[in-house]
Amino acid sequence: MPVPDHLPSSLTISLWDFSWYTRTGPGEPFADLDTAFAEAVDRGYNTVRICAMPYLLFGSGLDTTALTFTGFGAGFGQGTRWYDLSASTTIDGREHLLSLFRAARRHDCHVILSSWEYQQSASFLSDDSWYRALSAVPPRHRIDALADALAGCVDLLTENGLDDRIAFVELHNEVQFGRLTEALAPGESAVLGLGPLLEAGIGRFKGRHPAQLCTANYAWVPVGEMRGLPRNADVAVFHPYVYGVLDALIDTFALRDATRPFPQDQVHEHLLLDGAPALEDWLPDPAQRWRIDATQISAREVYVHDWCDPDRWDRWLYDRYAHYRYGMARTLSTWIDVAADWAAAHDVPLVFGEGWVGYTPLRAGFEEGPVGTQICRDATGLARQAGAWGTVVCSNAAPHHPMWSDVALQAEINEAFTTGGVPQ
Repeated sequence: MPVPDHLPSSLTISLWDFSWYTRTGPGEPFADLDTAFAEAVDRGYNTVRICAMPYLLFGSGLDTTALTFTGFGAGFGQGTRWYDLSASTTIDGREHLLSLFRAARRHDCHVILSSWEYQQSASFLSDDSWYRALSAVPPRHRIDALADALAGCVDLLTENGLDDRIAFVELHNEVQFGRLTEALAPGESAVLGLGPLLEAGIGRFKGRHPAQLCTANYAWVPVGEMRGLPRNADVAVFHPYVYGVLDALIDTFALRDATRPFPQDQVHEHLLLDGAPALEDWLPDPAQRWRIDATQISAREVYVHDWCDPDRWDRWLYDRYAHYRYGMARTLSTWIDVAADWAAAHDVPLVFGEGWVGYTPLRAGFEEGPVGTQICRDATGLARQAGAWGTVVCSNAAPHHPMWSDVALQAEINEAFTTGGVPQ
């Protein structure tokens, strides 16, 4: 279906993920939604992308009138993006969703509805009831359950006259990475195996809301398996994280490979602050260990992000970037070309809802520095050339990340994307 006339001709997207409800306590970046939207507009954004916690609100059967969100405790995650909650908060889930949409209307913004629930959203609730409710859904029924829950979410917004603020609906974030893949046989391709289930889920949602754009989104661009994408998707959505030199760091120090020994001495020497504890001494209290199961981020990676020396981390990447620069640029260009080609072949708009380098520690500055910001300029320029409908400046350009303070950069890149100018 065509893009509805009431939506912007270009979507400039800020990634608010689940932080718009987890980070609402005193002093937190979303304590005042109007302030957050006003700041977004000042930076050139007209769209935010969120986990709407759809299954929790419209599928779990749990009481959502007083949801308390909190961190992992004992300082765990405080140096890690998205996990650095500084204050607990209690909200009425549905009312908070309506408040977000009312604020979006006041600031003439739109919202991409998604879900991170089968990845990490549930790890922030004060108890494990949400996580248990999600886990209880049989794996092959999870996409249908999300489709029904998102349809319920749109029902609520329609009843309150706010459905015109919806840019589009995603069944889930990065479908090939998360517990949706538990529906697949061992060794089965996530992209190819989930394709029929996603097609059925989109059809199920559209049966209730045929006028709303609906899709699924993918980590990276699954070159070689694009035939597995749902053929009834209304929007082509991808997250081109190129990693490159960041992948080299992750591999060198075995941050994501639990089958390899953790090189504690080398990590201390090259990445961490002096006096950092050992990995085995940096875990949540035993009563909170379920939170690690409820999230996709490994304990090793959280540990290194929490205790990294930002200068050592960035220096490691800068020292090696020259060896990866061409490959990272080439990968990004190829992925955007492939994504644009699939969108053109299926006559749907193209959106890059996340990207560009990868997952870095909260206080590190590689992606916010001269190399990373040029990658942001180059990527959004390529997205514009490819005819993309929407893009992020960078996944780190949001109220809960340090890059938010670089107002001029975000305004410059968003202006260039919407007008076709050249970023400086």
